[in-house]
Amino acid sequence: MAKHATPTKNKKVNPADLKGRRFCRVLTKLGIITREEGKNAQAVQKAAKQKGKHKKIGEVMVEMGLIQETDIIKAISGQVGLAWRDELKVEDIPEEVFDRLPVESVTTYQIVPVEYDESTKLLTIAIKSPDNFKAIDDLRTLMGLKVAAIVAPPEQIDEIIKQRYSSGGPSMADVMSDLGDSDIAGFAGEGDAADLTKLASAASDNKIVRLINLVLLQAIKDKASDIHFEPFEDEFKMRYRIDGVLYEMNPPPMHLSMPIVSRIKIMANLDISERRLPQDGRIDLTVSGSPVDLRVSILPTMFGESVVLRVLDRSNVKLNMDKIGLRVSDYEKMLDIIKRPNGIVVVTGPTGSGKTTTLYSALTELNTPETKILTAEDPVEYDIDGLIQCQINTDQDLTFAKLLRSFLRQDPDIILVGEIRDLETAQIAVQASLTGHLVFTTVHTNDAPSTILRLVDLGVESFLITATVEAIVAQRLVRRICNSCNEEYTPSSEELLELKLHPEDVEGRTFFRGKGCSACNNSGYRGRLALFEIMEFDDTLRELILSQASTAILRVEAQKRGMRSLRESGLLAIYDGQTTIDEVVRETILDD
Repeated sequence: MAKHATPTKNKKVNPADLKGRRFCRVLTKLGIITREEGKNAQAVQKAAKQKGKHKKIGEVMVEMGLIQETDIIKAISGQVGLAWRDELKVEDIPEEVFDRLPVESVTTYQIVPVEYDESTKLLTIAIKSPDNFKAIDDLRTLMGLKVAAIVAPPEQIDEIIKQRYSSGGPSMADVMSDLGDSDIAGFAGEGDAADLTKLASAASDNKIVRLINLVLLQAIKDKASDIHFEPFEDEFKMRYRIDGVLYEMNPPPMHLSMPIVSRIKIMANLDISERRLPQDGRIDLTVSGSPVDLRVSILPTMFGESVVLRVLDRSNVKLNMDKIGLRVSDYEKMLDIIKRPNGIVVVTGPTGSGKTTTLYSALTELNTPETKILTAEDPVEYDIDGLIQCQINTDQDLTFAKLLRSFLRQDPDIILVGEIRDLETAQIAVQASLTGHLVFTTVHTNDAPSTILRLVDLGVESFLITATVEAIVAQRLVRRICNSCNEEYTPSSEELLELKLHPEDVEGRTFFRGKGCSACNNSGYRGRLALFEIMEFDDTLRELILSQASTAILRVEAQKRGMRSLRESGLLAIYDGQTTIDEVVRETILDD
C-alpha cells in the first residue's frame, strides 16, 4: 500500500462540499491521497494514453497502490453529493425502520432502510452504488415518501439483507391481515369523499402504501399484463391477468377501496377529488434495472371507481420479426410484404392479441438511418429510438385524422396509424398509400377476410381497397405449455372432435400438456405464442373484392392461394408441442 503524507485519511467531509468536484480533488479532500500522489497518477494516465491505452484515473490509482476499489465508490459518491458510511450493522437499525420497506423492494433494488424521520416523512436508505439513483426515484413514487440515500460497502448491505430478509418479508396475507386490523378511516359515500385532507392522509398510510407496493412488484415479477382493482356492492376485488387469463387475489377490506384508488391516483399524478369522470395516467418505474411503464385507467362505476393498470415491461418485449412466433414460411412472407415501397398493411385481431408487438417488430426491422418513420398511437406504448412517435389527445381534439394530415407534410417514408376507427382516418391512410407511402395500421375484426367487409362498412370504396391494401394479417395469442412440467398424453375423442378431427387423423402424432408446477403457478402454461393468418392480395382476390364477393368466398380463395387460417396455425402449434387443444379451440373459430 502507498504511504500517505497526510494522517487524515477518510476524514469527515460534508458531501455538499464534494459535489461536482474532480475525482482527484475528492480523494484529496477525503484525505485518501495527497495532491502529489494525484498528480503522479494523472501523469501515469497521460503516458498510458499516449501509448494507446485508455484507463480511468481510478483504475490507474488502484494499479499504483494508492487506493482500493472501495475508495473509488467513496469518491464517486462524493462527486454526486452522497455521504459514505464505512460501517453499517443490522443492530444499528431500529426494527420499525426495517418494516418501512417490503422484502420485494429491498431485494429488487438491493438497498437497506437505515433511518426514518416521522416528522419529515424522510426515509434514508443505504445503496451499494452511487449510480443507483433510480431506486431513489422509484421509492419516492411507490412509497410516497421523501427518500435520501447514503452509500455503504456492498458486502455489508448484502449481509444485512441476508440477516433481516432471508426468511422473507411480509407476505400478501400478512399485509391483508394488517389492513383488516388497521384503524385507517374508511370512505363509503360521496359525503366522505368531500374531506380530501382525510382521504389523502388515508391514501398515504404506510399499510396502504405497502399493499400497493407489494401488488405492483408481485405483478411485475409474475409477468402480469394487467392489474385490476374492481369495486362491487359487497367487496373490492384484485385480479392479475397472466398470459391472457385473470387470476383473483385475496381482496382487501371493502371500506379501504377509496384510499387504495386514491393512492394509485397520487402515484399517477391524477386528481383524487375527481370521482365522476374517467381519468388516465401513467406510472414509470425501473425494476431490476429494466424500465416498466404502468398505464393507469380509472373508470367510475355504480359502486366506486374501477382501476386497471396495464403493465408494459419493456424487458419482456422482443421487438424483432424473428422473435414474435412466425413460422419460417410466414416470416419470409412477412419480410416481403413489409419491404414493399407503398401500400397498406393491416394487422387485425381483438384487444390483447399482440397487434402492437407485431407492428413494432415490423417497424424495428425497417428502422434505418435512410428511412423516416412517423407513428400516430393511442397510447404510445413503447419508445423506440429512430421513430417519431405522436400521442393521440382527444381532449385537445388531436385525432388520428388530424395527425395524419400533418404527417403527409413531414416527408415520411413509412407511417403507422394505431387504429382505423372512422372513414376520415381510413381515407387519409388510403391517400398516403396512393402518394407513395407504406402505411401500417390495425382494425378490430375476427379474421383477415372479414377485414374487407369492415373497411367497406366504414365507407371505403372497394376500388380503393384493391388499389392500396397489400396484405391483411390476423393474429391471436394462445398460452404456451410450461417447459418445466410438460408431459405427453393422448387426447380424448371429444377433444379431437372440437378440432373436427378423428383418432385416425392424428395417428402417430404426439400431444402435450402441462401438469402444473411452481414455475407456472400450477396452471400448466407459461408465456404465450402468436398464431398468424396472412392474407396476401393478388389479382384474383382484388377482382373478387371489386365484385363484392362474400367473406366466405374470399376466405376460400385466399386459402387456395396459400393463406393458413388461424385454426390451421393452431393445429401446427399443437403438433409442435407448443400449446394445447383447449387453447386453440378457445382462441380460434372453425374453418368453413
